Amino acid sequence: MSDIKYIDLFAGAGGLSEGFIRQGYKPVAHVEYDKAACFTLKTRVAFHYLVKSGREDIYYSYLKGEISREKLYACVPRELLDTVINAEIGKENLNIFKAIDNTLKGEKVDLIIGGPPCQAYSIVGRAPLKHKKNDERTKLYIQYGRFLKKYQPKLFIFENVPGILSAAKGMYFKNLQKYYKQLGYQVKARLLNSYDYGVIQNRKRIIIIGWQKDFEFLYPEIQSAKNKYFRDEIFSDLPAIEPGESKRVQKYTANTNDYLSQTFIRNGVDFVTQHITRPHNKKDLSIYKLAIERLEKGKQLKNNQIPDSMRTQKNTTDFLDRFKVVDKEPHTLIAHIAKDGHHFIHPDKKQLRSISVREAARIQSFPDGYYFEGIKENQPRTAAFRQIGNAVPPLMAERIADKIKEFWHE
Repeated sequence: MSDIKYIDLFAGAGGLSEGFIRQGYKPVAHVEYDKAACFTLKTRVAFHYLVKSGREDIYYSYLKGEISREKLYACVPRELLDTVINAEIGKENLNIFKAIDNTLKGEKVDLIIGGPPCQAYSIVGRAPLKHKKNDERTKLYIQYGRFLKKYQPKLFIFENVPGILSAAKGMYFKNLQKYYKQLGYQVKARLLNSYDYGVIQNRKRIIIIGWQKDFEFLYPEIQSAKNKYFRDEIFSDLPAIEPGESKRVQKYTANTNDYLSQTFIRNGVDFVTQHITRPHNKKDLSIYKLAIERLEKGKQLKNNQIPDSMRTQKNTTDFLDRFKVVDKEPHTLIAHIAKDGHHFIHPDKKQLRSISVREAARIQSFPDGYYFEGIKENQPRTAAFRQIGNAVPPLMAERIADKIKEFWHE
């Protein structure tokens, strides 16, 4: 499958791309505006290159903090690192096109994947969304289309939130379909839940697939995973830690389990990185304890049920699920986790904290060796939470990639 070359637009931390790489597709460019996410993408490029070269020990030395990020990148050909393009789609398209063309060296792009920022289409959140008029983000599908027009891939994958179908009474999606049809593509959209594909999270996303009219393709039926797994499959082997703990490397406290092995979240390495947490104040911890105790009785704590003496904010009507414990079937991981951990409280009352970076990554099905970077080395926590919250689960992406490649075989 390495002859199927793709571009990842709005690549984020690379969750969507990771699924396609696992299925043998070859990335020729990742385009992302966030600088920290670009470092994450480069570090993952380094991982894949070093594993193929039989030098993964260099990568693991980096995870342990034994070598710097600069020294890690020095072990990778510059042309591979340059496939990560730190630029803003829309304002810098000409520069992006030039960088991609330098990578392609005259070869053809077969596939474009990506999910433009979805906040402008969201219909749920921590508080009622106040969308600004003429939000440029609602028209990023046009920028995506400019890459389709230039590179004319046989197929594209466009990931977004369910609200893209209904926002502005469906106008945006209708315009998207019309525009892509003018570019020569048939377009279909379906609602998929990542929980059906092995991700331990109820995360519903719209997956739009478009294909050139002369490409024999049907929107694939992606069958649900046979086995269902739950929260404890994710948390059971990680050491208990305290709020604000930031050790770079820790040992597992238990052997792997079926879920962690089958999904390659654990891959035989005997240490885990980024099992780090944010600090909390005493008032928040008292609410966390109350929320855990309530869940132990079978129900989540509602914001208006917090006693006035414990309350940290006045608003009791907006976003009743402000404080929420990660349940047996984890709820949707949202980008707000970068701001606070109230919506993702760890269920163990003895630890009394919000979930760690590594626990959040596991909920999204990222493997433990996937390292989330910050702009500055060794300062990745907030940037990591932001990248993870915005990501496409690699396990879901892999199932999509697996079904799509069948059409190249036929």
